[in-house]
Amino acid sequence: MSVNILGIESSCDDTSAAILNKRKILANVTANQQIHKDFGGVVPELASRAHQQNIIPVIDKAFKDAKLNKSDIHAIAFTNGPGLLGSLLVGASFAKSFSLALNIPLIEINHMHAHILAHFIEDDTSKDFPEFPFLCLTVSGGHTQIMLVRDYFDMQLLGNTIDDAAGEAFDKAAKIMGLPYPGGPLVDKLAKDGNPYAHKFPHPKIPNLDFSFSGLKTSILYYLRDKLKIDENYIEKNKNDLSASIQHTIVEILMEKLRKAANETGIKQVAIAGGVSANSGLRNAMLAEEKKSGWKVFIPKFEYCTDNAAMIAVTGYFKYMRGDFAGREITPYTRYK
Repeated sequence: MSVNILGIESSCDDTSAAILNKRKILANVTANQQIHKDFGGVVPELASRAHQQNIIPVIDKAFKDAKLNKSDIHAIAFTNGPGLLGSLLVGASFAKSFSLALNIPLIEINHMHAHILAHFIEDDTSKDFPEFPFLCLTVSGGHTQIMLVRDYFDMQLLGNTIDDAAGEAFDKAAKIMGLPYPGGPLVDKLAKDGNPYAHKFPHPKIPNLDFSFSGLKTSILYYLRDKLKIDENYIEKNKNDLSASIQHTIVEILMEKLRKAANETGIKQVAIAGGVSANSGLRNAMLAEEKKSGWKVFIPKFEYCTDNAAMIAVTGYFKYMRGDFAGREITPYTRYK
């Protein structure tokens, strides 16, 4: 059965629309919001306003890229949470209206669920897909989780952050160093020319498979505060080594828990997903662990790491095939379900 799904992603500051035929991408369009750089972070009210401006042009371009008409769409999938409420409402409102106007099914998608199922998107370079069961480390600015994935819709949360997420730790560390927003990619770039062992930062002692990054952020803040008292140019002189050391610490915290999860479950199929999965340090650590421990590692393409509508559409396809549709009375939620 040939099924065309329109996907909409608007959970934070990226407005994205994609059209998939089954699992194959026909179009994937994203509009980024540059205004937040002036404020050092995403401003929710500005984000929702920008979504209102961007959503029609983005969807229109997706249809043009896919060479399809509205009548060719079998269902519309949209991010219903977690995310910023104002941003989510823009995507949800459009999806409901589109569904009502064309009398097609409405499919609500959990943003984190979609990050994991992004591994099943088919494109011209797709060669290999995870086999069930597999472990997935999902890391972003708002979430850090280890999931045991038994099926497309059977997932168990093994570990979660008890405070801050890994992506937030990257961005806050960058802000402490005076780097512009978003700081995570800049830390990654600077780290390539730095020594990851130049500075030692503590690893939190958190039981089981849970994470914590608030203590690490505090230790970086105090460490640099003390160094700046001695030399006001300390950060500028050492920014490459600092970036490399911070990145190495965050990646090792993530890998320690992932190794523990793999050992406890005996699962060798291991994936990463989410915005931080674009980080070169984490990607290299996964590839090194594949050789060391015999894992089968799955790393998403860069365009599927950050927020995108292709992952929403492919998750929508799987839900469509099982008839899992939403009513138009459904409302967005801000926190992870």
